[in-house]
Amino acid sequence: VRTQYLEMKARHPDAILLFRMGDFYETFDEDARIVARDMEIVLTQRDMGGGEIVPLAGIPYHALDGYLAKLIRKGHRVAICEQTSVPDGRKLVDRDIVRVVSPGTVIEPGLLEAGANNYLAAVAVADGTAGIAYVDVTTGEFGATEVPLADAPQELARLAPAEVLVAEAAGEGAAAGLFPADAGITVTPRSPSAFGKRRLLDHFGAASLESFGIDDRPLAAAAAGAIVEYLGETLQASLAQLRGLRAYSTAGFMVLDQQTRRNLELFEGGRWGSKDQSLLAVLDLTETPMGARLLRRWLGQPLLDLDGLRERHEAVDWLHEGGVRRQRLQERLKAVADVERALHRIGAGVAIPREVVALRRSLEQVPPLAELVGEPGGPASLAAGLAPCEGVVSLIAGAIEDEPQGDVGGGHVVRAGFSAELDELRSASQDARSYIAGLERRERERTGIPNLKVGYNKVFGYYLEVTNPHLARVPEEYVRRQTLTNAERYYTPELKEYESRVLNAGERMEELEGALYKEVCGQITASAAEVTATADALATLDVLVALAEAAVRHGYVRPELDDGPALEISGGRHPVVERFLPAGSFVPNDTVLSTDDEQLVILTGPNMAGKSTYLRQVALIALMAQIGSFVPADRARVGLVDRIFTRVGIQDDLAAGQSTFMVEMVETAAILHQATKRSLVILAEIGR
Repeated sequence: VRTQYLEMKARHPDAILLFRMGDFYETFDEDARIVARDMEIVLTQRDMGGGEIVPLAGIPYHALDGYLAKLIRKGHRVAICEQTSVPDGRKLVDRDIVRVVSPGTVIEPGLLEAGANNYLAAVAVADGTAGIAYVDVTTGEFGATEVPLADAPQELARLAPAEVLVAEAAGEGAAAGLFPADAGITVTPRSPSAFGKRRLLDHFGAASLESFGIDDRPLAAAAAGAIVEYLGETLQASLAQLRGLRAYSTAGFMVLDQQTRRNLELFEGGRWGSKDQSLLAVLDLTETPMGARLLRRWLGQPLLDLDGLRERHEAVDWLHEGGVRRQRLQERLKAVADVERALHRIGAGVAIPREVVALRRSLEQVPPLAELVGEPGGPASLAAGLAPCEGVVSLIAGAIEDEPQGDVGGGHVVRAGFSAELDELRSASQDARSYIAGLERRERERTGIPNLKVGYNKVFGYYLEVTNPHLARVPEEYVRRQTLTNAERYYTPELKEYESRVLNAGERMEELEGALYKEVCGQITASAAEVTATADALATLDVLVALAEAAVRHGYVRPELDDGPALEISGGRHPVVERFLPAGSFVPNDTVLSTDDEQLVILTGPNMAGKSTYLRQVALIALMAQIGSFVPADRARVGLVDRIFTRVGIQDDLAAGQSTFMVEMVETAAILHQATKRSLVILAEIGR
């Protein structure tokens, strides 16, 4: 066992190896010390023979998900080594590493936040430019871009990846400048040779990357190639789900650096970073996990496209005006599961039957949703995107039970009538079981033994049990199978025959149902492009309905958007602060700014006068308008803002030799160098 363990550990020396031994996953040596410390479990030791005593820490196999979640949250990579042969007591059990789990490759639903993407990113840097690629292995979203190195921190802040791949030569030193040390991001060094487009070309079976739009972006291609290489080592099943790569440019979106996201409390707010006190919490009235993730992406990437924003506002307006229609849409959306993640678990071969049924029931909501959206005045683009996926729905309906019971192979997953062979096996098994079930009554009557019983165990199979006082009545055709303290167990040739029928039918049923289920999942995966497009449309509809609902609940109005120089707000309110005050107690206020003649507002006042609230409020209204939301105001006119800068609060960086005043001046200088004519800058506590 020790030799086998060391061989497995050598394959992934940088990962904690969970080594399956019976009902436990064991860890040894330094891994055991780490697991005992981080999981707060007892560290023991084991004699491995030859006088070698090694540290040992184990976890129950049925509790894997809970411990795995804790290890991943602490930034560890975990290699899972399973037993791949049945123990027979005569030879060493075969074992193999079936998965390597890292923060960016988690696919278990219990370890993921339903309403947020879990990104794995890669960064390639050269000559002042950064190539950034990212993937969510649970949804198949795969994108890549190139940005000036100075802008890379903003893009990584937007993605907020759980894990980032960097070249070993760069290591954590270079990566540290791309995101804060306390960002909770796992940095995984990789060989520089992993950063290349060859692996990407091989994966897509393409001669060039021209069709993906990154043929002229070598660093983006290199980063994307590193992701494909990494997934090939850690999560091979996910590679088949990466069917395309989206090249994108950050030029079409408002730039929000990490400090601005934090200061505006977009995703976390309050003194302790509560999610309930954020703008996301106010706006997130979505009904589906897909919608929640899309809203988070919209909020972190406001648009600079007037046409796209007007299309969103038109849709929100139409939904805002139709209260009954909006309610019907919400009821339908509540019945939609996480289509994106279900589809990718099916493609990866890890979906349970209930997830397949949930996919069918979700897609069954599409036709009525399309009908509601297709009413006069409805957003035509949404109705067009809601494809019913009839082939997938009918396939699942015909193949899988509505309420599948147990695991695949138990005979209660594939629907009767889908496979004639499986139906015959079920019938044969049921007939044999019916015979055995009636045998006890018949034998009691025939032999006169009142307490004779029929039983079964895995070692001896079916048997007839007779207690010692009645052994004299046992018929001659009974063959002794097992002797107990107070009874004897027997079988008959007829019972043996029916036992054989049951067991043979059971083995064949298990094999056939497993093959049929795999075939159905394969056919669903073959329609992945159609289902993914529908999932995208469902998510977009969900977000638009949520924004309309928020507008109704909170009294928001549709902003006027243009590419003019002005930002004019009448009766503006802070969307988060007003939610925590008694209704009507927030005092609305006005703002007039223009790049032409009113570029600056200097705001003074005593402590607790609401200065910071006012500053953030102006920025949040501009941002909300540029994600497609209505805004908390009586009226708002927003000329497109290309970037929001914030300098709010007091902080120092004494480790770098910078006082509070110096930090303020450095950050203000950075704003002055990067701001354009269309930027919105809010500064607090400056010039003291």
